[in-house]
Amino acid sequence: MMNTLYPLKFKPIFKEKIWGGQKLGTILNKKINKKKKIGESWEISSVKGNISVVKNGFLKGNNIQELIEVYMGDLIGEKVYLKFGIEFPLLVKYIDANEFLSVQVHPDDDMAMRLHQAYGKTEMWYIIDSDTDSKIVIGFNRNVNKTELMKCIENDTLTELLHFENVEPADVFYIPAGLIHATGAGILLAEIQQTSDITYRIYDWGRMENGKRRELHYELAMEAINYSGKDIYRIDYQTIMNNSSKITECRYFTTSLININNSLIRNYENIDTFVIYLCISGSCNIIYDSGSVIMQNGETILIPATIKILKLVPLSETRILEVFIA
Repeated sequence: MMNTLYPLKFKPIFKEKIWGGQKLGTILNKKINKKKKIGESWEISSVKGNISVVKNGFLKGNNIQELIEVYMGDLIGEKVYLKFGIEFPLLVKYIDANEFLSVQVHPDDDMAMRLHQAYGKTEMWYIIDSDTDSKIVIGFNRNVNKTELMKCIENDTLTELLHFENVEPADVFYIPAGLIHATGAGILLAEIQQTSDITYRIYDWGRMENGKRRELHYELAMEAINYSGKDIYRIDYQTIMNNSSKITECRYFTTSLININNSLIRNYENIDTFVIYLCISGSCNIIYDSGSVIMQNGETILIPATIKILKLVPLSETRILEVFIA
């Protein structure tokens, strides 16, 4: 008989980036190299070359694909397993932008499958921390066409077409495939996305890396981009203390925000899926039928599909992002 599944923690995969900062360490308690610009912490990943490895319990040292091979639907849910096999369907990460990221776009499933034999990339952002004047690029400020866009790129006037939006902590943005976007300086965010690492850059602020400009992907981007003008991608949501409050829902993921200063029972009997918790502030004890585990600020935990009822007991006021596939 196999040992019982339990809430799983994974070793973060840190990514050094030209635009990275130090907030992963100072705000989320990540043990990053302070001499390096660490821009991303991949919390749970099934992307080729970046497969997450368990760091707690008897499954320590196994990677997520090995676990899915053995536990299948018990770990990720039967329908999820039938659709995705051993490729975990979500990539969960933190991004720390000390300066603007490139202006970029991601392909949808059809384009990504046709050109890369991979899934597309729809994502959402939860802003954890931002400077007082932090901005993001999200879409165009009006309807544009391909010819106009190329002309602005050639004339270095692309920024005149971009929609800039000020952000502050607790803001949520939904970024479907095809939407042009860029994270701005001074922002720490949590990103929930499809398992994909396909990015087409079209503008990089004239930045140099190792003495040369980074590669841009105009042709692919032009095919992927949604050219329609300004739309509302900031998500309005309401939260209820000591409850789970839905903030985004799409075919790829459902994300809720849990704010607790008292114990909360979570019942997942009506969904056949794994659940991910990202602890973005505070800490809590997760109590389930055969044990318990402490989740600290900055930690991410995968709750197997077989664990249907658990109790969250905050050790201080705690904020958690709750993610699953509906």
